Amino acid sequence: MRRLASILWSAAEKFSADDGWAIASYIGLTLLTSLFPFLIFVAALAGFLGSAELASEAAQLVFAEWPKEVAGPIAGEVANVLTAPRGGLLTLGAVLSFYFASSAIEALRVGLNRAYGLVEPRPWWLLRLQSLGLVLIGSVALLALAFLVVLGPLILGTVESFVPGLMKAHDLLTAARIGIAAVMLAVSLFAAHLILPAHRPRLQDLFPGVALTFVASIVFGEAFGAYLSQFVRNYISTYAGLASAMIALVYLYWVALLFVFGGELNAAIMRSRGRPADR
Repeated sequence: MRRLASILWSAAEKFSADDGWAIASYIGLTLLTSLFPFLIFVAALAGFLGSAELASEAAQLVFAEWPKEVAGPIAGEVANVLTAPRGGLLTLGAVLSFYFASSAIEALRVGLNRAYGLVEPRPWWLLRLQSLGLVLIGSVALLALAFLVVLGPLILGTVESFVPGLMKAHDLLTAARIGIAAVMLAVSLFAAHLILPAHRPRLQDLFPGVALTFVASIVFGEAFGAYLSQFVRNYISTYAGLASAMIALVYLYWVALLFVFGGELNAAIMRSRGRPADR
């Protein structure tokens, strides 16, 4: 317990020294401003594949792990984004959205490099190309998962003909959507810690920080949702028409803070073992 407390204290001290609060603000704001460009690109990609319904389902997967009090206010704006007419995948708007969506990945990279104490040696254009590639891979993977959920009613209908009394399709799909979103979150956290930093840590070194971020973000989401259910009027009276944006920004800020602290925790554990993150 003494060693654990020492590691946590070391991580907290370095988090403060690395301007972790400011980095979390930067990541949270960038995540919010990159969200809609990402959804625009996903919608354009879904339209190119011939199914606009996939974009709507993909958006539901993105927000499945968000507290409903946070996701609810911006759901209408998301629907407007996804239903806006688009001329195809290679329209100027979709291309620009593709580029701006990659800014969130660059923000995560900055946070991890700072947490692991790394100096980025790679040129900026190579990093941006990597970010663009990750956005494309993430979009395709998200649409593939959305396709499975869209197929859910057909699959369940077929199974129900052989297994009478099967749980209602709606309930199963809701559970599947939450489960898929949880897996997406875990895989995304591992991928971020493994791919984005200037030096790749060993896979086993990532588990503590990723587990902390994963569990703590879900717990925080539940607590923040419960708080909003009681005191959402405080945000509305303070920020008026900007209340929904501010709620989302506060939520993303604390999630980003947990993400950065997860990297600091991994780095503190590696330091306690005498292994810097750049080896």
